[in-house]
Amino acid sequence: MLPDDDVKTVEELHLACQSIIAELGKALVGQRAVIEDLLAALLAGGHCLLVGVPGLAKTLMVRSLAQVLDLDFSRIQFTPDLMPADITGTEVIQENRSSGDRSYRFLPGPVFAHLVLADEINRTPPKTQAALLEAMQEQGVTVGGNTHQLPKPFFVLATQNPIEQEGTYPLPEAQLDRFMFQVWVDYPDEDDELEIVKRTTSDSHVKIDPLLGAEQLRRLTSIVRKVPIADHIARYALRLARCTRPQSADAPDFINEFALWGAGPRASQYLVLAAKARAVMQGRMHVSSDDIRSVAAPVLRHRIKTSFHADAEGITPDELVRRLVSHVSDRLETQTAHPSVDRMFKDPSSE
Repeated sequence: MLPDDDVKTVEELHLACQSIIAELGKALVGQRAVIEDLLAALLAGGHCLLVGVPGLAKTLMVRSLAQVLDLDFSRIQFTPDLMPADITGTEVIQENRSSGDRSYRFLPGPVFAHLVLADEINRTPPKTQAALLEAMQEQGVTVGGNTHQLPKPFFVLATQNPIEQEGTYPLPEAQLDRFMFQVWVDYPDEDDELEIVKRTTSDSHVKIDPLLGAEQLRRLTSIVRKVPIADHIARYALRLARCTRPQSADAPDFINEFALWGAGPRASQYLVLAAKARAVMQGRMHVSSDDIRSVAAPVLRHRIKTSFHADAEGITPDELVRRLVSHVSDRLETQTAHPSVDRMFKDPSSE
């Protein structure tokens, strides 16, 4: 059990999340599932990749989130001619007019912000993508042999257009793996689209009120890692990740048939962390199997590489994740009915 102070922090964070979602509703119509995924990633300290066609308010979503969280915000428009120094910053020669001495001074780039929007990240070459990779992983950048720490908290929310692939540079698997979530931003339904049209064609202006600051956000999110998780729930997350790996002992037949490779250990870590964040967002002090299932798709979809056979059959990574969730749950339920079976397959829903 959590101490009383931590319990109060969980309750405070739960109420804060509800207020944040309501405040974002002033500027955004629908997309609640996407907003909840973004919040879960931020609370867990992870980065997020938003994938969707143009015009679905991805940039507005990130900018509004920065406003409501009262974070330093920076937007980087990725283009083919963007250089690493354009992101990280560069050293310039500074002359002291009185003494005539010259020295190097570091000018920080746009990556030095709490919340960085990497717009159309797949439009820049791998060399520039790699500059962002260090920032995401190390929370700092190295220029001229000196390492400069990034502000905390630090989040990268990147967008990617899944349609137009001409002149783009697909993200390397190593960088994709650094994103906790890949979130699919879908078209709005008819009622939501009508509301969008009415709002954007009128003379109304929306003001987003800041609800949290960087210090308060850092204090509240520190509780996520303290949330306890039962061993059988952690094993459930582990089993989901391990079953994505073709030719492994855990892989089901459809993974061996349709996947070239699966998720690494980072996926297991992110499943547990994201599930903890989801639990806290709902005001709970423990993680359930439903929390694991709710984050399985955004955590695993970009970590499964489908085969040519899968592409020909129209089998997507999302479909494989859906089958995996059903497959692992079925195995858990079936094997729990027999006491002689390994206890690692205990049904998570019986917690």
